[in-house]
Amino acid sequence: MSTTAEESLLHRHRLDVDAYYRMAEAGILGPDARVELIEGEIIDMAPIGSRHAAAVSRLAHLLHQKIGQQVIVWTQNPLRLDEYSEPEPDLALLRPQEDFYKSAHPSPRDVLLVIEVAESSLRYDREIKIPLYARHGIPEAWLVDVENEALTLFREPSESGYRQEIHPDTFTAITPATLPALALDLSGLF
Repeated sequence: MSTTAEESLLHRHRLDVDAYYRMAEAGILGPDARVELIEGEIIDMAPIGSRHAAAVSRLAHLLHQKIGQQVIVWTQNPLRLDEYSEPEPDLALLRPQEDFYKSAHPSPRDVLLVIEVAESSLRYDREIKIPLYARHGIPEAWLVDVENEALTLFREPSESGYRQEIHPDTFTAITPATLPALALDLSGLF
């Protein structure tokens, strides 16, 4: 049987976000399960190492200090991208909302910037999550590679991914495209 014929026999069942939550409510997904829903599939998240945790904490602290009154700094919480994807980025900068998104998780239109910090998940973040954010029109994504002490900025989202990829040489004045008045000194990040 050819590969094409075999593939036509396989039908994946994609979970939507509502089914994902029902699984959690029923106890199928334990309360401590580190998973996220990506394109209808439940994906195990990598354990958080100390370097990863430190980078997320440093970024969150800096962002709160610099612009915490202008945006909501969303730390390791869900974003509902569509009915089949609800990733949990390490950080996101959200448009302010009085109820702090109590009524519903933020959607792509609420996101100004998403940041993924990778210690052991670099390939997954680069090949799966960053393109997912682009397809959903999130204006900018940053990928922090703690192993190689590198930062990549992704801008200009499209269906096929981000059109612009920037690798800053220095980290002393990093400016999000959606917040042009903000220059962040990330030189102490690593």
